[in-house]
Amino acid sequence: MSTESAVIAIDGPAAAGKSTVARELARELGFNYVNTGAMYRAVAVAVREAGMESYGGGDFLERLKALLAAADIGVAAGRVTLNGRDLGESLNARGIDDLASRLSALAPVREKMRAMQRRIAVDGAVVMEGRDVGTVIFPEARFKFFLDAQPEVRAQRRFAQLAAAGAKTTLGEVLQQLVERDQRDSSREIAPLKPAPDAIVIDSSALSVKAVVGRMKAFVAEGKKDRGS
Repeated sequence: MSTESAVIAIDGPAAAGKSTVARELARELGFNYVNTGAMYRAVAVAVREAGMESYGGGDFLERLKALLAAADIGVAAGRVTLNGRDLGESLNARGIDDLASRLSALAPVREKMRAMQRRIAVDGAVVMEGRDVGTVIFPEARFKFFLDAQPEVRAQRRFAQLAAAGAKTTLGEVLQQLVERDQRDSSREIAPLKPAPDAIVIDSSALSVKAVVGRMKAFVAEGKKDRGS
C-alpha cells in the first residue's frame, strides 16, 4: 500500500480537537491512530530526564543528537513508550508541552521524528495528526485536513481539560499560552504550522466531534470514488 492512500493527515493548532477527531476517525475507518504531538512530548520527557531541559551552550546540539540516537520511541495502540517504558501521564507533566514545542523547532528533533513517522505508515493505514503531517511528513498523502477553531474556543476547551485534571490555571492564562504557541509554531523556520496547499480546512468552532468526523469521512469516501479505489 502506498503512503498516498495509506495516510490520512490531520494538522492544526493546539486544542483544535485534532486528537479526539483523529482517534474517532481512525476507529471508524479501521486505521491505526498516531499522535505525532505525543512523540514530540516523549522527546521532551527524555530531554528533561537527561537534565538538559535548560538547554544552551555550544555542545547542546551534539548532546541532543546523541540522546536522540539512543532514544527508542514507540507508538502503538494509543500508547507512547520511551526505551520500552510506557510514558503515560509523564507526557502531560507540567511544562512538557511547552518544552516539546521549543524542541520541535530544532533540526535534529525534526529529522528524527520525520524518519520515525514515515516508517510507521509502512505497517499499515494510519490517521496521523500533528502540525506538519500534510506539509512535510506525508506531502504525497491523498487525504489532508487542517482542523482549526477560534482561539477563544480552543482556550475554553483546553481550560476545561486542565480543570478536569486538577490543574491550577485561568482561562486568560490558557488563552495567552495558546496565542504564544500559535505564533511560535507558525513562524518557525523548520516545518511551520500551515495548511498544505491541497488540504481541506475545517473550522470546528461550532461543530461537534461527530460532525467533524462525518465531514472527513465523506471527503475520504468521495475521494476514493473519484480515484476508483
